[in-house]
Amino acid sequence: MKITDIEIEQRAAKAVELFKEGYNCAQSVAGAWADYYNVDPQMLMKLAASFGAGIGRMRETCGAACGMFILAGLETGCTDPKNAAGKSANYKVVQELAASFKECNGSINCSELLGLREIKEDKITHIPQERTPEYYKKRPCAEMVESGARIFGKFLAAKDEE
Repeated sequence: MKITDIEIEQRAAKAVELFKEGYNCAQSVAGAWADYYNVDPQMLMKLAASFGAGIGRMRETCGAACGMFILAGLETGCTDPKNAAGKSANYKVVQELAASFKECNGSINCSELLGLREIKEDKITHIPQERTPEYYKKRPCAEMVESGARIFGKFLAAKDEE
């Protein structure tokens, strides 16, 4: 199915909507494309749940980027453990998506995107912050999920043209 620019923008907006409902960044990006893959949205949200806030709130790889990588698995994932070419093809897509995300946003690292200088191990907590208007104002996360959903859509559109 050919992806249009309008559909890409609708899915980017859907990712932001999901984030503002309280889903984490990975869930928001992956969830915006759940119906495209005919995947149960609740199952996809469970699969993406651990990747929010830079993977388990450790502020490592951005959850929005992780959401794209989950989708890359749905699109190009290899299920045969002996298929080196299939694994390689998927890894190539993930690396291309990561490069696009980094080019658009400056980094794929959550702490860098949030402007946190250094994360000290004793400051990492598993407790999510309350989603308040102030939370949304000081975080670029809505922009990151929008970007991630859009980048993935552009990847699919480019693939359609091949």
